Amino acid sequence: MPAAWKTKYGGRRVRHDPPTIEEALEAAQCFTDDEASQIEVAAQLMGVTEDEVRTVALRAQRRSTIQRVAPAQPSASGRAVIVERRTTRRRIAIP
Repeated sequence: MPAAWKTKYGGRRVRHDPPTIEEALEAAQCFTDDEASQIEVAAQLMGVTEDEVRTVALRAQRRSTIQRVAPAQPSASGRAVIVERRTTRRRIAIP
């Protein structure tokens, strides 16, 4: 299907978002546990140099040490909340 086409409701387009280096690093983590190999695989997937991927990987490591850890046991304040949305009924005015 082409990137843009016309329908009876108007023109439609497909949005194309290329993958990011972070996503390539996550995919590389599935292939190997060695960090150097992960950087090499991510660079090959994205078609960029290993130095670019290495800088992103170092930034991601710094962020991962700051992440918060959720408690193992759910407490009373951690209850799940279910939100249901009801649509409003529209009234039709008949003249």
